[in-house]
Amino acid sequence: MSTIVSIILAILCLAIGGVVGYYIRQSIAKRRAGTLEAKLQKRVVDVKAETSALIKDAEKKSSELLEKSQKEIDERRKEFLNAQQLLLGRETLLNDRISSFEEKEKDLQSRVDKLKVLKDNVEQLRLEAEGKLEKVASLTREDAKKELLALVEIANEKEILDRMKKLEEGNQEKLQNKAKDIVALAIQKCAVPQTQELTTTTVILANEELKGRIIGKEGRNIRTFEKVTGVELIVDETPESVVISGFNPIRRQIAKVALDKLIADGRIQPAKIEEKVEEAKAEISTKIKEAGDKAAYDVGVIGLNEKLVQILGRLYYRTSYGQNVLSHSMEVALISETIAEELGVNSQVAKRAGLLHDIGKAIDQQIQGSHIEIGIKILEKFGESEAIIKAMRSHHGDYPTESLEAAIVTVADAISSSRPGARKDTMENYLQRLKDLEDIANKFEGVEKTYAIQAGREIRVFVKSDRIDDLGAAKIAKSIAAEIEEELKYPGEIKVVVIRENRVIEYAR
Repeated sequence: MSTIVSIILAILCLAIGGVVGYYIRQSIAKRRAGTLEAKLQKRVVDVKAETSALIKDAEKKSSELLEKSQKEIDERRKEFLNAQQLLLGRETLLNDRISSFEEKEKDLQSRVDKLKVLKDNVEQLRLEAEGKLEKVASLTREDAKKELLALVEIANEKEILDRMKKLEEGNQEKLQNKAKDIVALAIQKCAVPQTQELTTTTVILANEELKGRIIGKEGRNIRTFEKVTGVELIVDETPESVVISGFNPIRRQIAKVALDKLIADGRIQPAKIEEKVEEAKAEISTKIKEAGDKAAYDVGVIGLNEKLVQILGRLYYRTSYGQNVLSHSMEVALISETIAEELGVNSQVAKRAGLLHDIGKAIDQQIQGSHIEIGIKILEKFGESEAIIKAMRSHHGDYPTESLEAAIVTVADAISSSRPGARKDTMENYLQRLKDLEDIANKFEGVEKTYAIQAGREIRVFVKSDRIDDLGAAKIAKSIAAEIEEELKYPGEIKVVVIRENRVIEYAR
């Protein structure tokens, strides 16, 4: 019984404790909720205060900014008004000046009209006076002028000659000194080694037995060789040597290289001949390309078409009067560049035209026409400019000289060709040039005899003293020089010397 009572009491205590605990928890929860709500309310108040402060600060700053902007606008407006007033004042001044100029222009025009009228009147009076003089003197104006000049020339012959000589000597000395300086500088600067690189056409044999092997059975080897190379082999004229004959220098060189290879190999037969000729062609083609590249690089010409460089390299095996044409072209290019720089013209055009001026000689044996015409077609095909073509095509006088660069290339070509040792000439050409010089001088009236001396660099003309006076001798010298320049083609210059002497002979008997 006591146990049951204890249990009941325990249950009641637990129930009472649970109820009491519940109310206690509710009370604590209510106190905590009140505290959090107060904090939130305080935070809201604080945020409202901060927001209000920020708004007031922003309003203050915007007000200041608006005030500052308004001040700047007012200042700009004042400046604009000042500038507008200044422009109006200048416009007024300009209008006044224009009005003044128009008045002066009208005044000047009226004066010009009056002067024209006066000039016409004076011209009319002059023509009337000349007409009256012509009637009185029975001479036209031109006849009177000629007669007057003739009288003055006769009266002042010595003075005219002295002045002509003085002017010629002074100007000639200045021009020659300047020309010598430029030419000397050009020659020293180019520094191209110039050797007589004639294409070798003779192949030396170790013994005479090789000739039989070269000819082959019933001549089949030599026929095959001549057919595939396009040259002719001469094996009987000179001992222990074979002469390669042909107009094309590149074919001769290919034949020489192929023959050297065959002799070194020892097996000379048609199949081997064709093989060695192909090897020689490839080798010569490579050498041609290398020669063209080296020439363009040494001279400093860039941007040439690859095929044009290949054609340029062919000049390595081309000679003109014993002068290697590729070396000559390089020399002309460097001389042209130096002269152009000294004269202040386009040195690059002059140099490029100088290098390409003889490009037509590379293939003039395969194509009909002069090397000038062939060269023009080549340069046009490979896109060279009109300035380059005009500068290169007139170096032999076939075309007119249309630019300073063209004249420079002509001069450079003459310098390279005419210097001692550069070229060889045949006796026939030498004698013909002397004869042409003498024939030109002999055409002039009053010439007694002529002599071309110093390898055609000077011509001495003897005139008849009873028919030609000193002034006439000077005129004949100029006329002969002009005729030589017009009719003959020659490198360098030709000195014309006119000699007039008086001989008085008496006999004592």
